Amino acid sequence: MFTLGIDTSNYASSLAVFDTQRGELVFDCKRFLPVKPGELGLRQSDAVFHHTAALPALLRQADEAFPLCKIDAVGVSEKPRPAEGSYMPCFLAGVSAAQAFALARGVPLVRTTHQQGHIAAALFAAAGTALFEKRVLVFHISGGTTELLLCEGARVLRKVGGSTDLYAGQAVDRIGVKLGFGFPAGAELSRLAAQCDAEIRPKASTKGTDCSFSGLENQCAALLKRGAAPAYVAKYCLCAIAQTILKMIGAARRQEPETPVICAGGVMSSGIIRDAVQRAQPEVLFVPGKYAGDNAIGVAILAAREACAWPM
Repeated sequence: MFTLGIDTSNYASSLAVFDTQRGELVFDCKRFLPVKPGELGLRQSDAVFHHTAALPALLRQADEAFPLCKIDAVGVSEKPRPAEGSYMPCFLAGVSAAQAFALARGVPLVRTTHQQGHIAAALFAAAGTALFEKRVLVFHISGGTTELLLCEGARVLRKVGGSTDLYAGQAVDRIGVKLGFGFPAGAELSRLAAQCDAEIRPKASTKGTDCSFSGLENQCAALLKRGAAPAYVAKYCLCAIAQTILKMIGAARRQEPETPVICAGGVMSSGIIRDAVQRAQPEVLFVPGKYAGDNAIGVAILAAREACAWPM
């Protein structure tokens, strides 16, 4: 059996096809929404328009790679996270396309959330099906989220901690735009940071399992004003996020000492963050960038689990 996942976040339109018999991804594609140079995102009305325009072409691309007539169920992220009041209009574009596809094909439609898609993709990439029935601590850090979650599989039990102001991804994007990169700026910032060989000991602002990133933006702006090299500033930003993650994990483990920790979300695809965290705590699980970034892979996996009883 095959499932189609659709995700229309505030950053990218994406599709994925999952094979339940083999337990593997057979297709995925993603298209970032266009953002004008110097800007830090899109208005929701513009995001809805760009998703609506992109989805037909992405579906044709998917059909050329894998015949969509074989799809047995469709999954879609209908809102940012599994919480009351969580809502963004951009997800309506994906829901409309998914519902139309499911009705036309006469297959089940599974509604989930963007955050749970990230969690499911991270669990699958880290350990296949082994972690889907276990308690895990998931760090979901992206442009729209910085949360440390206690989960049972992809089901969120409670929020353990998170940012009290800026999300880590917002800090990355704001600093990246200051350095002249387009939005989202994470990949370019990471490439620039890799050019810096300096050892950096950044400040991290945490209180237990909560953190703050507004100070990081100010620190990087001050470094640039003092004439610091752009590569140094980029590396400082990512090292500060890594140090913040380590401190928050330490605080969380005092509550959940035996629970595995998995890092999900686009910011976690940074090699500098991954290396810094795993040098200090090698048991923390990071996943390949394809599974960490905004995509529909986890949504397709959740559809497989709910509609197709995968794994059987």
